Amino acid sequence: MSVLSNDKEKYVHGVFTAIAHRYDLLNTLLSLNLDRYWRRYAAVRTGLGKGGRALDACCGTGMLTLELAKLAGSAGKVVGADFCRPMLDRAAAKLAGTAYQPVVELVEANVLSLPYADDSFDCATIGFALRNVPDITATLAELRRVVRPGGRVVSLDLAKPETPGFKQLYYLYFERLVPLVGKLGVGADGPYRWLPESLRQFPHQADIREMFAAAGLNQAAYQELTGGIVAVHVGVK
Repeated sequence: MSVLSNDKEKYVHGVFTAIAHRYDLLNTLLSLNLDRYWRRYAAVRTGLGKGGRALDACCGTGMLTLELAKLAGSAGKVVGADFCRPMLDRAAAKLAGTAYQPVVELVEANVLSLPYADDSFDCATIGFALRNVPDITATLAELRRVVRPGGRVVSLDLAKPETPGFKQLYYLYFERLVPLVGKLGVGADGPYRWLPESLRQFPHQADIREMFAAAGLNQAAYQELTGGIVAVHVGVK
């Protein structure tokens, strides 16, 4: 039975609450450490400069938030927002005592109803989370709302590779090995079974580009990375 037949938001909250303590470690293992490169690439695509203001929506443990803070520098401001408190607690622990702690503000908030005025940020990102929201177009529209005119909305997420051979190997790995490693890592079977299921339900990267446009974002485009394992989408307000 599809998770979407139930309350997706509640289900996703439960998933990330369960895996928060192992999220960063398992991301590194399952992506062969490529997730760090993907996040750096997505952060650069925002165009954020020193002294800029950025929002990282659905920030989780703050890995993409941190990449944005590096770009914004000590004179900048980065808000990491997430609706899952255990993930925010992990982000806070990671930032504690670092040079980036004064730059980052962590806020418990739902991406579908952000507590910020229109045009508040120079850019907004959402990393590995667009698959998990109840309404993709509404999420993109809300991110667009809080970004200033000329600012960018950037999404980094899993994609659907199409190269023959590689595609089959990837899905074999993703649907068989990932849930097994996830189960060993968190001691529960369900949370990492959601990962391949969420990708099955997620639109193709070309369709996500059309959703960017439908949300009022101009120059919508995407770049596939690592053979199409992930895609970075960019749109301009």
